[in-house]
Amino acid sequence: MAAGHSVDPARWRMMFGQVMARIAGRFGRVEPRATARAYLLGLLSGVERKNCWQLAEQAGHVRPGPMQRLLRYARWDADAVRDDLRAYAVDHLDADGAVLIVDETGFVKKGHASAGVQRQYTGTAGRIENFQVGVFLAYATERGRALIDRRLYLPEQSWCTDPGRRREAGIPEAVQFATKPRLAAEMITAALDAGISAAWVTGDEAYGQDPHLRLALEARGIGYVLAVACSTRVRINQGRTLVRADTVAGRLPATAWQRHSAGHGAKGPRHYDWAWVHIGTGSHRHLLIRRNRTTGELAFYLCWSPTAVTLAELVRVAGTRWSIEECFQAAKSQVGLDHYQVRHWTSWHRHITLAMLALAFLAAVAADAAPDRHHPARSNDPISLTVPEIRHLLAAVFHPLAAMPTARLLHWSAWRRQHQATARRSHYRRRLGEPAG
Repeated sequence: MAAGHSVDPARWRMMFGQVMARIAGRFGRVEPRATARAYLLGLLSGVERKNCWQLAEQAGHVRPGPMQRLLRYARWDADAVRDDLRAYAVDHLDADGAVLIVDETGFVKKGHASAGVQRQYTGTAGRIENFQVGVFLAYATERGRALIDRRLYLPEQSWCTDPGRRREAGIPEAVQFATKPRLAAEMITAALDAGISAAWVTGDEAYGQDPHLRLALEARGIGYVLAVACSTRVRINQGRTLVRADTVAGRLPATAWQRHSAGHGAKGPRHYDWAWVHIGTGSHRHLLIRRNRTTGELAFYLCWSPTAVTLAELVRVAGTRWSIEECFQAAKSQVGLDHYQVRHWTSWHRHITLAMLALAFLAAVAADAAPDRHHPARSNDPISLTVPEIRHLLAAVFHPLAAMPTARLLHWSAWRRQHQATARRSHYRRRLGEPAG
C-alpha cells in the first residue's frame, strides 16, 4: 500500500474482526455465528440484490437454507445485536454535539402477508403504496452518522386487531399499536438509558407535531429542534393569544433574518435565511424559521433546550436532520436494507439489524480513515473516503481473488476521489459566487 494512503486493508479486516467479536456471544452455536459473518460480508459485497439466495451464492453455499435459517429459526436475539450495534456506532463516531434523529422509511412489498404491510403513505415514495414502514433512530456527529435502532410500524386497524394475521406473521402478543412518534420516543429512551450522550433530538413534522414526544424529551433534559407545520400556533411574548407560525413569520422585520448555513451539501454550503422568536413562558423555548433565499419558501421548527443556546446552534441541529436521509440512501443502495424477501416479524428485525450493523461498520471505517481534523486539507487533496467508496474497495479486502489487482483498484479510487474533489470545488465556487480562478 502506498505510504500515507488512507486505504488500509489489514486494518479494515481487523476492524471487521472486532465487529464480529462484539456480537459473537449473541449466537449460542458456531453455525449461526459463521452464517452471520457470511451474511454481513455479503451485505458489504457488490452483490446486486442482497437477499438470501444471492448472499448464499456469494458465500459459496450450495443452497440458501443456512441464510434463511439465520433470519427465521436460528436462536439469537436481534435486539441484543442492536444493543451491540448502538454501542459500536457511538464508540467510533462519538464527538461533541451529537444529535439523535428520528424518521421513517418505507419498504415496497407485494401481497398482504408481510408483517405490518398495508397501503399507506410514506415519504419514501411521496404517495400511497403497499408498504411496510420502519421508524428509525440515527446517531450523527461531525465524525459520521449511522442508524442505531429500528421499529416496524404496525397499523392499528389492519394488523393490531386481527389475531389470525398477527399469528401468521409471527407478531408477539406483547406488541400492541403504537404511533410513530411513540415508537420514536421508545428508541430515544432506550438510547439514553444505554448511556448514549446526545444533547439534541431532531425530526420532521410527523414527530414535531406530537406534544407527548416533546414533553418526554423535556422531561429527560434533552434539547430538540423539531419541524412543525405552518399552521402550528405559538404564544408570543407570554401573551394569551396563540398565533399561527406563518403569521409570526410575516410580521418579522427584515432585520430579524440572518444568513446561516445548514451544513454542507453535495454542491456546497446550504445557506438559508433564519429567524428565531421567543415563545411560551420558558426562557429557552423558540420558534425557528427557515426561509429559502431563492423561492422564499418557509419551514418552521419548535425548539427547546435546557440551557441558553445560540441561533447558530439551533440551525446546526436543524441541518443535521438530513443525515438520516443520507443513512437511508446508503443503507438501501450499499448494504441492501430493503433487499429482503421475508414476511415474518422476526426475520424483518434480523435482516434490518444486520444491514444497520454493516452500515455502521462502513461509517466506522470512514471515520477511522478520515484525515486528521487538526490539519486542514489542501486545496488539491482528493475527497475523504466515502461510505460507497469504502464498500466498493472492500471487494479487494475480503475477496482479493475475485477483484481487480489491488494497485489498480487503489488507482481508480484515487482518480475518482480527485475528480470528485475538483467537481466539489467548482460547485462550491458557483454556490458562493467566487471567481473560478
